[in-house]
Amino acid sequence: MNRLQLSLGCCDYDRTRALFDGRVTVEGCDLLPLALHPEEIFHRAFNGQAFDISELSLSSHTVMTARGQADYVAVPAFVSRVFRHSGIYIRTDRGIQRPEDLAGKTIGVPEYQITANVWIRGMLQDDYGVRANQVHWRRGGVEQAGRQERAPLQLPGDIDLAQIAPNATLSEQLANGELDAVFSAKAPSSFTRGAPNVGLLFPDFKQVEQDYYRRTRLFPIMHVIGIRRALVERHPWLPVSVYKAFNQAKALAMTELAQIGHLYTSLPWGVSEYHASRALMGDDFWSYGVEANRHTLETFLRYHHEQGLSPRQVDIAELFDASTLDLSKN
Repeated sequence: MNRLQLSLGCCDYDRTRALFDGRVTVEGCDLLPLALHPEEIFHRAFNGQAFDISELSLSSHTVMTARGQADYVAVPAFVSRVFRHSGIYIRTDRGIQRPEDLAGKTIGVPEYQITANVWIRGMLQDDYGVRANQVHWRRGGVEQAGRQERAPLQLPGDIDLAQIAPNATLSEQLANGELDAVFSAKAPSSFTRGAPNVGLLFPDFKQVEQDYYRRTRLFPIMHVIGIRRALVERHPWLPVSVYKAFNQAKALAMTELAQIGHLYTSLPWGVSEYHASRALMGDDFWSYGVEANRHTLETFLRYHHEQGLSPRQVDIAELFDASTLDLSKN
């Protein structure tokens, strides 16, 4: 039988590396993996389905699913998860002492729809009472001018979202005071270079994020893995095979993180951090699968709808291929 020749657009994480180096394969397939940054992957996937298998923004996938226009079918391999209290950069001269002080402020975002910002806005609403319609949102590239939404948005009228000047960036507007804050998955250069009056809302974000997990049991999901819908229609066995491969790759990464005899990461105390994460969050702290993540996914989909990104609250089952929701057991 001829094997499927499939391209994979995905970041080269420790939990996906075995798919890049060939230790794990997708049964019945030959993979051509391309190690790219998420922004490029998403842009190419949502503008032409560039990859057969692609890392996808959970938020953008939800936008397109709600509209019935998703070109990719997802499997519940959550290759990117990040606590996002660390992604709130503020002007320290604007009286922003607490999260509640962000109400009424002008805040820059690279895109309103990016998953990191859905989680940040949801956390601000649930924990501090700051709703999306209480902020003036300004969109643009963090470091490069002209960034737009990767999927077109249809926001409700009470959401104030406007594009910044075509030659401006969020980082420079935060530095010169045109913005009160920036929500970004990546640190703006105005912060990393130590520009005056630019800082973090939560300087002790690790402690804050650990407390957030204890209270909410949420480890925010950022990205899923998608397969081109046309491929799934021709090869209905493919989603489970892809999902199994990503699970196998993650299992290898976790084994390596626990290896203290010779360190797989360039962090002197990485093994200790691995065990501390297990103690706080459970043995399978980076879990894949719908059932293990139902609370997190339901919370995200509620946020997505409340923030005007989806006109209705999408059901979890709509996001993923049905065959991946209940795998066979030994």
